[in-house]
Amino acid sequence: MSFVTRGGLTITRTDQPIDYAGALERWVKRLDHERGAVFSSSYEFPGRYTRWDFGVVDPPLALEAKGRDVSVIALNARGAALLPAAADAFSRAGLAPASEANTVNVRVPEPEDEGLVEEERTRRPTAFSALRALLDFFYTDGDPNLGFAGAFGYDLAFQFDPIPLRLERPAAQRDIVLYLPDEILTVDHHGKTANVARYEFAFGDNTTAGIPRAPQPKPLAAKRNEATHDHAPGEYADTVRKAFDYFARGDLFEVVPGQMFREPLSDSPAAIFRRLSAINPSPYGFFINLGANEYLVGASPEMFVRVTGRRVETCPISGTIARGRDAIEDEEQVRKLLNSAKDEAELTMCSDVDRNDKSRVCEPGSVRVLGRRQIEMYSRLIHTVDHIEGILLPDRDALDAFLSHAWAVTVTGAPKRWAMRFIEEHEKSPRAWYGGAVGMVHLNGDLNTGLTLRTVHIRDGVAEVRAGATVLSDSNAEEEE
Repeated sequence: MSFVTRGGLTITRTDQPIDYAGALERWVKRLDHERGAVFSSSYEFPGRYTRWDFGVVDPPLALEAKGRDVSVIALNARGAALLPAAADAFSRAGLAPASEANTVNVRVPEPEDEGLVEEERTRRPTAFSALRALLDFFYTDGDPNLGFAGAFGYDLAFQFDPIPLRLERPAAQRDIVLYLPDEILTVDHHGKTANVARYEFAFGDNTTAGIPRAPQPKPLAAKRNEATHDHAPGEYADTVRKAFDYFARGDLFEVVPGQMFREPLSDSPAAIFRRLSAINPSPYGFFINLGANEYLVGASPEMFVRVTGRRVETCPISGTIARGRDAIEDEEQVRKLLNSAKDEAELTMCSDVDRNDKSRVCEPGSVRVLGRRQIEMYSRLIHTVDHIEGILLPDRDALDAFLSHAWAVTVTGAPKRWAMRFIEEHEKSPRAWYGGAVGMVHLNGDLNTGLTLRTVHIRDGVAEVRAGATVLSDSNAEEEE
């Protein structure tokens, strides 16, 4: 089938059904050495999650952002044929692209007007202005799967809500890495089918037709033998105690400080993804090769934002307890969790903030709680979860919904800006990808993202895991550590 995007790009798609058995594994193995992303939903919940897999490997084009500097990078010869389309998209949006070998660059200027009303926050000039320009140019309702796949970093929020930054950021830190694929694997676990969709692109005199797909595998980074955590024993409890003064003054109602654990890489990233998927099935499992010897491997239980048409959904999680040894102990743990006033207060606060986030971009009266304190059972933990929806205003899109919620109160706190300021002042290392999001921004206007937590961040041969606790005024510092 063929279709034409809003910007005049012609896309042709062909499908090839493949064997269902082991379909995803072949793509996972390639991600050790090739850029791309795999998303795997291996957890079901009625009305929220179903089981499916989605894979992109050896894409032609990457969108990367460092602060307000945004680049579209041709990763191979097929990507080079798409660069003129990217440059045209930026030009039409007034972003003044500069072309170099295999790259089109733009710098999004700082906003001139600091007096924007809160409802216009999501339209401030930021790196997302460049992404929105591409999405507008590439828009098509001809294919529900095609879109940009990848990760969004925590620091992006500071382009909307600036705070003083105390922690030094690594020079190599990126805030966005998204891939536009020319091959997409989809696996339907209910129908037990798998399909590979292949795409050709043509814009003006430029076309990918006839240019072979030629993967260029990169070697894994050498393993390092040493790695240090960023907290000594007792330091996290000290951070919790520091929050109590903020609660007493009314600056904070809750906050989610974290700490980082580091270990030398024990195995290949693909092997870690396989093990994590087996021991902790989740609705947002992911494995992303970000390039530059950097990977994300995660089993996130929490939806960040999902947009289907004009419907916006979120599922805040707060309230956690360990699984029991059997069904009888599970029942006791569920009862204990549901009777916990602290856990109920945590989730109530999260959902109140979430509803307020939606109110900026949704029709009045459309925001409602679909499910309250629903129990989700994972391999080692039990959570209480709310399910909230809203209907986007006619002049708002999926990125407005995404940005209005950046970042989830379940990994920051409330009020958000004060919580993020506390995190910046008291955590020991920058969050990078943690607390951001992973997923897909589809060319038809839909969006499906999970929160980046329960994630192994692999960089230059070292695996990093960050964990946080929701802290309230009645928290016990030692228990939170």
